[in-house]
Amino acid sequence: MNELQRFYLLALALTFGFLVYLLAPVLTPFVAAAILAYVADPLVDKLEKYKLGRTLATSVVFVSMNTLGILLLLFLVPLLQKQILLLVQKIPGYIIYLETNLLPWLSVTMGISFEEFDFSKMKHTILDNWKTAGSVATTIMASITRSGMAIGTSLMNLTIVAVVTFYLLRDWDHLVAGVRSLLPRRIEPVVSSLASESDEVIGAFFRGQLLVMLSLGAIYSAGLSMIGLELAILIGLLAGLVSFVPYLGFIVGILVACIAAIMQFQDVTSLFFVFAVFGVGQVLESVLLTPLLVGDRIGLHPVAVIFAVLAGGQIFGFVGVLLALPVAAVLAVIVRYLHKQYQQSELYTAETETDSGTD
Repeated sequence: MNELQRFYLLALALTFGFLVYLLAPVLTPFVAAAILAYVADPLVDKLEKYKLGRTLATSVVFVSMNTLGILLLLFLVPLLQKQILLLVQKIPGYIIYLETNLLPWLSVTMGISFEEFDFSKMKHTILDNWKTAGSVATTIMASITRSGMAIGTSLMNLTIVAVVTFYLLRDWDHLVAGVRSLLPRRIEPVVSSLASESDEVIGAFFRGQLLVMLSLGAIYSAGLSMIGLELAILIGLLAGLVSFVPYLGFIVGILVACIAAIMQFQDVTSLFFVFAVFGVGQVLESVLLTPLLVGDRIGLHPVAVIFAVLAGGQIFGFVGVLLALPVAAVLAVIVRYLHKQYQQSELYTAETETDSGTD
């Protein structure tokens, strides 16, 4: 690749990034549809092996995905609403317990002084406003209901996602073959190899890690419910949601669950049961869920995952969040390829030969 070709490639990448930045609000439903189609494509391929046509197989998977999504929403939304309202109602009690029990204990045990913190003002502020906090969701829903434009926009976006997902899912193999046919024959083998490796990495995350997150959310929620924690579902789903970063879901979940258990039971022995729930979840994730559903194919460092999501959201908004991990996975594959090429180049081997000659 000569200098002019590198310049054109760089200009093309910058132009593409600028267009994504400008069209981010419009691209959101299309990116979401592309991700859904990508995740569901292996299922359609498997159904095709059972002598089903591509359109019929796509229809079966599409209807199944929508039915499952609707059932999950009907089941989870009421539960989460109750949990959030319960949390809002318990915040004043948490503040009182913190001031009358936990802070004095910390002061006596560890010699920590909290005199400079005005907890009484914070307590009165929350006590004065917590009753209105529970109606925030109702107020928002009422304002959305009164706004015909908001309803129309939401319905339009959902319709676009559904329609685009169906057509992308039906024509996925043709689209991939079309892109491959456009590649120059000289670089097609390398690009296809990198694309295949990127597909393995991205697929491992979206198909495998998503199942791991859902499984951990269910395990933590069920376990915390069994020990009687009132905010079990909210904490369990939070821990499962952030578990896309290794150990982050475990750390966040166990910290929040310990605080909730102390506030609710006011007994240190309750922490043993919290540790047991998250210990079982961590063992199942390490021994069963991750090896079975994900394996060792992601190849993204946890810090890189966090940075990619935050950077994507900062630059491109919600579209950036959706594209962050796929782009990071592709870049990781390209970096590994370039590193391998460097190790095979004269720039790397010449230094080795020089060192051996000196010896």
